[in-house]
Amino acid sequence: MTAPLPQVRHAADLQAEDHTPVVIVGAGACGLTAALALHRLGVDCVVLERDAFAAGSTALSSGFIPAPGTQTQKAQGITDSVAAFAADIQAKAHGQAAPHLVQAYAQHIGPAMDALAHHHGLPWQVLDNFLYPGHSAHRMHAVPEKTGAGLMSRLQAAADAAGVVVLTQAQVTELWADDAQRIHGVGFVRPDGQTERIRCDVVLLACNGFGGAADKVKILLPEMAEATYAGHVGNDGSAIAWGQQLGARLADLGAYQGHGSWAVPQGALISWALMMEGGVQINAQGQRFHDETQGYSEAAVHVLAQPGGVAWNVFDDALLAFAQDFPDFVAAQSAGAVQHAVDAVALARLIGCPPEALQTTLNAVQPGTDPATGRTFQRALHAPFHAIKVTGALFHTQGGLDIDAQTRVLRQDGTPLPNVLAAGGAARGVSGQAVWGYLSGNGLLSAIAGGHIAAHTAQQLLKDSAP
Repeated sequence: MTAPLPQVRHAADLQAEDHTPVVIVGAGACGLTAALALHRLGVDCVVLERDAFAAGSTALSSGFIPAPGTQTQKAQGITDSVAAFAADIQAKAHGQAAPHLVQAYAQHIGPAMDALAHHHGLPWQVLDNFLYPGHSAHRMHAVPEKTGAGLMSRLQAAADAAGVVVLTQAQVTELWADDAQRIHGVGFVRPDGQTERIRCDVVLLACNGFGGAADKVKILLPEMAEATYAGHVGNDGSAIAWGQQLGARLADLGAYQGHGSWAVPQGALISWALMMEGGVQINAQGQRFHDETQGYSEAAVHVLAQPGGVAWNVFDDALLAFAQDFPDFVAAQSAGAVQHAVDAVALARLIGCPPEALQTTLNAVQPGTDPATGRTFQRALHAPFHAIKVTGALFHTQGGLDIDAQTRVLRQDGTPLPNVLAAGGAARGVSGQAVWGYLSGNGLLSAIAGGHIAAHTAQQLLKDSAP
């Protein structure tokens, strides 16, 4: 069944008997976080999800969320601050991230995480045995499963326990708006092809980016036009399409989350922690080609520029033991992604590169700073070696509807639409305007902080419109 294209229809023609104060489009981390916050605020809502179960982009991610000043962080004795986190975000984005969103998200992500723990039982732990690129403190939170799927499972369980109404297999295709661009209801397609409609007072677009829309990627992200898309197929740009029809402003459309460690042919994400702890990427010529510690997002572009668009993640026994603490890595290993070589000659044979070139590359991996790439190594790699063939992939776009610090969608003149909110993949993020601006965890940061903020904004809009 192919659903109609996203469209805005005139509210005067809306026929619907059912009503809810808030409709949330999308049941990923953003939508469910917002729904749970609305529940705590005593505001009814309905979450509409196109898939058969809540998953979205979140389930495909590592599930790691950066947050400063949480109770979990404090319990582990970690010193951090909103200011330090905001500075890290802007440093990674070369000062191009929207300042109002950087401040809003950095300020609200901690309370959002604490609320999910305190009120809904999400058992956060801070990963304190390594630092992701660009982070100055251990602030990456995870559920015990250490996967995005595990995070979604726990958010869904929390929503079920709270009695949040989540309608799955409900693909929103219509927004019903009046001449002032106020939304009066939405329409959604059910599995039988029928369209159902519901009236509402506020809409939160927590639905998607445009990574799954090949035509948009080709135009807006040409360097990723031929890359593997490892994101959710539901990222079809619906939010942008609705926004354009409503006269909304778009921002940061050149920003996205890439990943330079997508195992082929297994199609599995390999944790960048391997690189941060001493692993290297080597091409078919037996050479390193970038500073791996700068970030996994821009690494996607670097890897795709290599012969055949592939590289090999190379590491040793100590790093193999470290990586096996990550369930996603264990799953990839079980699928045959990790290959082994007793020495440099065997590794060269595996990669298909000149052994002399590879030996020269490995000899340069020594404590100190590599003059060719500027990377600082803490130690050498020791045989036997392990290697994973990887390519660069597109995960999630970071541009979208322009929003203010309250997640209200903005018109071309900068004024907010009356009752349309956007967060997560539907809205501009805090990654600036290019791939290199993505700080690890920015996607889930904007999803959870944005969802938390949007719920409070929705509550205020309802109060303001009450008779």
